[in-house]
Amino acid sequence: MDMLKVLMVDDEARMRKLVKDFLTIKGYQVLEAEDGEQALEMFFAQKDIALIILDVMMPKMDGWEVCRTIRQYSQIPIIMLTARSEERDELQGFKLGVDEYISKPFSPKILVARVEAILRRSRGASGDVAEAGGIRIDKAAHQVTIDGQVIDLSYKEFELLTYFMENQGLALSREKILNHVWNYDYFGDARTIDTHVKKLRSKMGEKGDYIKTIWGMGYKFEVND
Repeated sequence: MDMLKVLMVDDEARMRKLVKDFLTIKGYQVLEAEDGEQALEMFFAQKDIALIILDVMMPKMDGWEVCRTIRQYSQIPIIMLTARSEERDELQGFKLGVDEYISKPFSPKILVARVEAILRRSRGASGDVAEAGGIRIDKAAHQVTIDGQVIDLSYKEFELLTYFMENQGLALSREKILNHVWNYDYFGDARTIDTHVKKLRSKMGEKGDYIKTIWGMGYKFEVND
């Protein structure tokens, strides 16, 4: 099996080397970019990058702009790195389609664990197909269709819809959703989920009504009669 490519984007050479060393040991091929413009050049030149680790504060073009541009063309998983842990930055990242959010300083081992978890789920070879109310999820192809029409979901939106459909009719607390969709070490809050649910419902059109809000608790996926 070919090594998966990870693009590490950070203007600090020391940080790039640290992450590259840890990921290389785990068998990944790590590409490096030192600013946003170089990151986009590499992204468009290399068609098989599996995941991007992206710093926010960089010269020429910051991480937000890089993310915004990439999301116009691809739903590739993106992990955002930032020196600030302000909540509004985190929410902005999720609105732009960031999949994970890690504040500096961080443990390289935690970063590697998140990279592996995202790639394991996004590239899983499971042939499972979930269907309900005209919605079809093909996990192997990582594709969602509604009444036969493909809808473009981010990685996290895909995970969220899959989790809802696999738990049809069950009331799911926000804590449970965070644990299953955002993983064990993500310290998020309700607004993270609410932001994603809002975007997911919008993309699903009238089928978005299947995701019902349970006030004060969370959500439930239920196909209308």
